[in-house]
Amino acid sequence: MTSSGYVERTITEDVIWDLGDLYSSPSDPQIEDDTEWLRDQVLSFSSYRGKVAGLGPGDLLQAIERLEKINERGQKLLAYAYLNFSTQTSNPTASAFFQCRKELYSEIRRDTLFFELEWTKLEDSRAEELASGPLLSKYGHYLLSLRRYKPHLLSEPEERILAEKEPAGASAWGALFDKMLAQLRFGEKKRTEPELLSDIYSPDREVRKRAATELSEGLQSILLPLTHIFNTVLLDKSIEDRLRQYPHWLSSRNLSNEADDAMVGALVKAVCSRFDLVERYYRLKRKLLGYEELFDYDRYAPVQVMAEVRISWYEAKEIVLTSYGDFSPEMEKIARRFFKEGWIHAPVLPGKRSGAFSHPVAPSAHPYVFLNFTGSRRDVMTLAHELGHGIHQYLARSQGLFNSDTPLTIAESASVFGEMLVFRSMLKRTTSQVERTGLLCSKIEDAFATVFRQVAMNRFEEAVHNGRRTRGELDPDFIASAWLETQTAMFGDSVRLLDHYRIWWSYIPHFVHSPGYVYAYAFGELLVMALYEQYLRDGPDFVPKYLAFLGAGGKAKPEELLGPFGVDLADARFWDRGLRIIEMLVDEAEREALR
Repeated sequence: MTSSGYVERTITEDVIWDLGDLYSSPSDPQIEDDTEWLRDQVLSFSSYRGKVAGLGPGDLLQAIERLEKINERGQKLLAYAYLNFSTQTSNPTASAFFQCRKELYSEIRRDTLFFELEWTKLEDSRAEELASGPLLSKYGHYLLSLRRYKPHLLSEPEERILAEKEPAGASAWGALFDKMLAQLRFGEKKRTEPELLSDIYSPDREVRKRAATELSEGLQSILLPLTHIFNTVLLDKSIEDRLRQYPHWLSSRNLSNEADDAMVGALVKAVCSRFDLVERYYRLKRKLLGYEELFDYDRYAPVQVMAEVRISWYEAKEIVLTSYGDFSPEMEKIARRFFKEGWIHAPVLPGKRSGAFSHPVAPSAHPYVFLNFTGSRRDVMTLAHELGHGIHQYLARSQGLFNSDTPLTIAESASVFGEMLVFRSMLKRTTSQVERTGLLCSKIEDAFATVFRQVAMNRFEEAVHNGRRTRGELDPDFIASAWLETQTAMFGDSVRLLDHYRIWWSYIPHFVHSPGYVYAYAFGELLVMALYEQYLRDGPDFVPKYLAFLGAGGKAKPEELLGPFGVDLADARFWDRGLRIIEMLVDEAEREALR
């Protein structure tokens, strides 16, 4: 069956997650009990107000443990509400339930943030002494990392106001964005966004062209509110950055990622300096496809006929589990639980939000994986990617809430590593030269999407964030011009971007939900390229170090977590190492094409 008529409803319709491990339903009495418990605990925790500076190690430990328990239960409740909403964004009841939980968590944040504020006001020497002591060693990194925000924190009344208004700020506009995209229907067949986007990978050029046209027409129909949402998110961030005195639009993201500005700048510069690889590859692809010119809707066209064959959910599951098992039986065992115990939601459904993610929920529970599976090879890689996140989150639970969460730069490492395991496994099992070329090309395009495209989008974000701060509200033409300019810098003359492509910035959720996030993908991909190279060199000895790295969560700085692998993130040449491996993939594809 061709991609235009294929949706894996029948084979994934039963792949629905079981949220009963959290709550039985939105009307579960435990939700009200937990809500009451949270408010009681927050009120009791206020007894520490004004006393943090005078707490000894034992009392400080007790306060941190109490705060962690409060946040643990609050995040579990919020995660349940979000997971429930994500599969039915057009359901007003689910939406209201989610909004109510966001407001509750905002209350918790508002009424407990005094602890962080008072902690950051301690003298550096006193804070260092406490955090490095034996009683608090478990929370040492958490405590010291809080202090990196010291120059950007406001007074407690101001912080309370910001926390109070948070549910009505950027996150509310993000929820509206999700609802609009989930409810939008494209073309005469009134298809959802995931269904339509699967056609961009069709071997039939007319199917791809029609999908591009229908996508553009659908986005154009709601471009005015999408532009308004984007402008509002840009403004919201600029106001908060100004109030907190962040020097530039990406400062807060770098700080939360525990990434030095110079390190991120070196990454972006290194990737931009190798845009020639993108042009070189797409010139090769144009020849493989036999086209005189490559258009934007041809970027993901398969280079061999086998790509038209769809992969069943069962096949995808076995491919991914086998690949993980060949690397580590322990990882395969954890991954199987996601399938066996109902931790995955896979079908494409009306009202379900687009994209894919793995939600860690809370250490007392377990992660959940969200997909829109249509049976493409790319969906198999997405499954591998999100299970990588899930395994990482599952292993890191042992660190507790405050130490389990990792900076976004490190958070992408397990997911991208999982993709690499599946790719190499599939390549090893392939005997057909034609299919081998197709797999190589598919992997190269995935790497390009993760490295070059994300950095190009980082350049786009810089243009619009700075533009919003200097020009005021941005009109669609300015945004479209910034999008085309930064995308063209990547493709050069290897791909012709048509006029409809000007508005394709408008459906990318990261711009709305996580401003500045995208470079973390490039960070993770290039890091994994280096780690996988070391795995090939070290063999089985690499595996326990890797599992220990995942299990460490975020209990230390990224450079400390990566220390056992000999990775030096401060060395600008490190990024060139990963880029050379991508270049080797392009070399390999060129050799395969000449056979």
